[in-house]
Amino acid sequence: MSIHPTAVIDPGAELASGVSVGPYAVIESGVRIGEGSRIGAHCVLSGSTIIGKNNKIGPFVHLGGAPQDLKYHGEDTRVVIGDNNDIREYVSIHRGTITGHGVTTVGNGNMLMAYCHVAHDCIVGDSVIMANAATLGGHVEIGDRVTIGGLTGVHQFARIGAFAYIGGLSGISKDVPPYVILSGVRNQMRVTGINKIGLKRNGFEADCIKKLEQAFKILFRSPGVILQDGLRKVNDELADCEPVQQLVTFIESSKRGIVRIWEDE
Repeated sequence: MSIHPTAVIDPGAELASGVSVGPYAVIESGVRIGEGSRIGAHCVLSGSTIIGKNNKIGPFVHLGGAPQDLKYHGEDTRVVIGDNNDIREYVSIHRGTITGHGVTTVGNGNMLMAYCHVAHDCIVGDSVIMANAATLGGHVEIGDRVTIGGLTGVHQFARIGAFAYIGGLSGISKDVPPYVILSGVRNQMRVTGINKIGLKRNGFEADCIKKLEQAFKILFRSPGVILQDGLRKVNDELADCEPVQQLVTFIESSKRGIVRIWEDE
């Protein structure tokens, strides 16, 4: 264990073996840090914050801060971060609320670039990339292997499905289905296609990608087709493809509605 002499660590914090803490970091009571994690200079780790193994926490990061929610009145809520994450400078991740999950969760193997923000009660999956200054509002859910471009804002309670790719400067106010590419500002967002490159890189078979493209055309590029009719057609014609069924299930479970085409098209 390597602790810089200027770091301030409360006796109530728990640091496993192999943890390193940089200059002027502050680690408060209730924080637990797993083996091999590195805490950068000037970090502040607050509240009931659990950090797994082999995480790299950059300088000036704040983890476990109180949620920015007017209904929050000091309740004991948490942040839970998995293993092997790379959390860069000035990232902030806030605790959950008792009106939400009570916990904000970040999975394993994620990269959160500089100035990203993860608000209260968010659920971030595994192998997610959030580029510089991407921001998640409260209660947002991000599936595995999602890429979110820089300066993108995601509205509270919105969901982004697994393997989706979000272009930079996007404004997300509705749910983004899994496997798709999306870009655009709020009220002018558009799903432009299936994330074929990302799916190939992650080992999806060519036949599966082809069926996802067929489902995309039915659901997103069939003029005059009502969404529910499109979902029935996809179920009838492509029921043998599990990722297609996951796409259908995601859309059927949406409460905010999904992004489909330009609002003025």
